[in-house]
Amino acid sequence: MTFDRSIKIAPSILSADFAAFGAECEAIEAQGADWVHVDVMDGHFVPNITFGPAMCAAIRPHIKGVMDVHLMISPVDAYIEAFAKAGADIISVHPEAGPHTHRTLQAIRAAGARPGLAINPGTGLADVEYMLDLVDLVCVMTVNPGFGGQKFIHSQVAKVAALRKMIGDRPVHIEIDGGVTPETAPMVAAAGADVLVAGSAVFKGGSVADPAPYGANIRAIRTAAHRAQVAA
Repeated sequence: MTFDRSIKIAPSILSADFAAFGAECEAIEAQGADWVHVDVMDGHFVPNITFGPAMCAAIRPHIKGVMDVHLMISPVDAYIEAFAKAGADIISVHPEAGPHTHRTLQAIRAAGARPGLAINPGTGLADVEYMLDLVDLVCVMTVNPGFGGQKFIHSQVAKVAALRKMIGDRPVHIEIDGGVTPETAPMVAAAGADVLVAGSAVFKGGSVADPAPYGANIRAIRTAAHRAQVAA
């Protein structure tokens, strides 16, 4: 992974066809996806249950690019090695998921993955500043975690702008997760985000048999975000 701040689209497979994950990963990459985003939920830290390390290992051969794994689980430390072995390139965790986030981020890098920190809508940036030198990515949740298809929380745009100033010249991506569409993408891109997670906004209207709409949806989000990023 070479660092740059160009707009990257990371479709969330939470919105894909669960019976065809491998084919869906291949389809979205062929249609222009930069990363593949995997939302891992445990029914405890968030009110939903999704995937585990075995599923990540199963789809890894179908992903040529970055597998971006977002762990919405608690406790989290015991599962880091398993997700790293399953092929996760990036593993993001929430500071609320364990008592020692600094140690958790160190453990992710030691396991061979790139550490990310995920920030809920109600979580401030005060504590993030002291961990920025440990991470490759900060994921700003623009919905409350647990379900796909939620509405974008506009108050988080100011948080993205503040985070971008805090990061400075560090090689740290700002990822947006939740409610990303061609209408909301420009706001966060102008504020400093460069990785956009989109689920229903990418997968709507398409399928493995007819993946062209995936490409059209990805291009619409990327174009809107890129224009705002350049203009900012």
